[in-house]
Amino acid sequence: MIRTRYAPSPTGKPHVGNIRTAIFNFLQARTTNGKFILRIEDTDRERFVPEGVEYIEESLKWLGLEWDNEEKIHQSERLDIYKKYANQLLSEGKAYKCFCSKERLTELREEQTKSGKPPGYDACCRKLTKEDIEKLEKESKIPVIRFKIPETPKEVVWEDVVRGKVSIRTDIQEDFVIMKSDGYPTYHFASIVDDHLMEISTVIRGEEWIPSAPKHLLLYMAMGWEAPEFAHMPLIVGKDGKKLGKRNGDTAIMDYRENGYLADTMLNFLALLGWNDGTTQEIFTREELIKKFDLKRVGKAPAVFDIDRLNWINGEKIRALALSDLTKEVESFAPDFLKGKNAELLERALTVMQTRMVTLKDFTENSNFFFEDIKYKPEILVFGKSTPDASLKGLKGVLKALGDEKTINSADSASDLMKSVVEAENLSNGDVFWPVRVALSGQEKSPSPNEIMWALGKDKSIDRIKDAINNLEKS
Repeated sequence: MIRTRYAPSPTGKPHVGNIRTAIFNFLQARTTNGKFILRIEDTDRERFVPEGVEYIEESLKWLGLEWDNEEKIHQSERLDIYKKYANQLLSEGKAYKCFCSKERLTELREEQTKSGKPPGYDACCRKLTKEDIEKLEKESKIPVIRFKIPETPKEVVWEDVVRGKVSIRTDIQEDFVIMKSDGYPTYHFASIVDDHLMEISTVIRGEEWIPSAPKHLLLYMAMGWEAPEFAHMPLIVGKDGKKLGKRNGDTAIMDYRENGYLADTMLNFLALLGWNDGTTQEIFTREELIKKFDLKRVGKAPAVFDIDRLNWINGEKIRALALSDLTKEVESFAPDFLKGKNAELLERALTVMQTRMVTLKDFTENSNFFFEDIKYKPEILVFGKSTPDASLKGLKGVLKALGDEKTINSADSASDLMKSVVEAENLSNGDVFWPVRVALSGQEKSPSPNEIMWALGKDKSIDRIKDAINNLEKS
C-alpha cells in the first residue's frame, strides 16, 4: 500500500510552498487508495511556535486534506525511540559521541573559509578512545552524537520519481549530528526513523532536500532498512523567475482565505504548480484531481506562481457555484456581513455580483449599496456629454415609468423600461442609464443600472430615484 506523509515543523503559519507539498502527498495517497499521514516534526525547540500545530491543522482542514492517522504524531513525544536507535548505531560503531564546543566549530569553519576549503566538521572526536570519552563525561561534558560517513568514498545513487537517476558523492558529506546535546534528534535522523516505523512508501518533498538525501540513504543502509522512494518537487518561483517570497506570493496559506479565495481554488491552483495531466485543462474539481494525479507527470522545471492565473481560476470557480453554495461561501468568509440582511435582496445582489467577482472580498467590499443608504455628490449624476436638465428629464421619465409598472421581473425588463424612456423623451442612453446608475448605487462604476434596479426592486428604486431628483434640483 502507498503511504505518504506530510511532516511539517510547527515554526509558524504554513506557506504556499509547504502546503503544495501537503497537497501532492494527499493526492498521491488518495489516487492510489493509500494512506496520508500527518506527522508534526517539533524537535527544533528553538524555532518551535506553540500555535504552530493549530496553524497546520487549520490549513489542512480548510483545504480538505484529511489525514488518516487518528492519533496525533508528535516527534517530541517519541524521544525514547530515537535514543534507542541512536544507541544502536553507537554500539555498532556507526556513530560516535562528539564533545566539540560551539566555539571550536565556529573557529573551524572560519579557518576553512579563509583557506578556501568547504566548511564542514573535521571528524575530530571520531578519534576519541573509550577512556577519552569517559573522562569527558566525568567532567559533565554533554556530547552530541554524530553519524560516521563511510571512510571509503562512494556514490549514493537513487532513482527519483521526478528527476530520474540521481547520484551524490559521500566524500563531500561531513559526519553529521543525529542527536543533539539537549536529547532531541535532528531532522535527518528522526525523519528516517519515523518514515521506517510508519512504513512510508513515498517521500514527497521539495527539491531543496536533494542534498540531504545521501544522509538519509546512508542512515537507512546503516540501520539495515529499506529506503522509501523519493520524489523531489520542483522549486516554486514568481513571475520574475526568482524564488518565491512574500513579495511574489509566498504568504501564509490562510491569508488567501482571508482575502476571499476559495479552498477549491487553492487546491486546484497549487496542484498545478509543477504537475499537469497532459492536457490543457486548468479547472479541476477535487474529484478530478484525485482521479488524474500522477507523480510521474510532475516536472523538473521551476513552477511559476502566477497571481493572475490564481485570480482567473478563483473567478471561474465562483461563477460555477450554485447560488446557495456561493451564499454559504460568503457566510463562511464573512459571517458578520450577512447578519440582518434581507434574504431575498441578498440573493439578488449575489446574482448580480457573481459574474463580476474575482474573490469573495469583491462582494463584501463592493455590494454595500444594495443594503445601506448611499451618499454621493450630485454632480456625478450628470454624464460627461449630458446636461443637468437632460439628466433630470431622464430620471423623472424613469420614475414615472416605474410608477406605472407593477413590478420589475428581470434585469431585461428594467433595461426595456429605460430604453422606452430614451425613445419617448428623445434622450440619449447617457441621459438615462447613467443618472439611474448613480441614483441606485451612488457610484460611477457599478453593475448595470438595470441589474441594480431588478435587485433592489420597484419600491427601493423609486425611493432612490426620488432622492436623486431632489439632489440634482438643489445643486
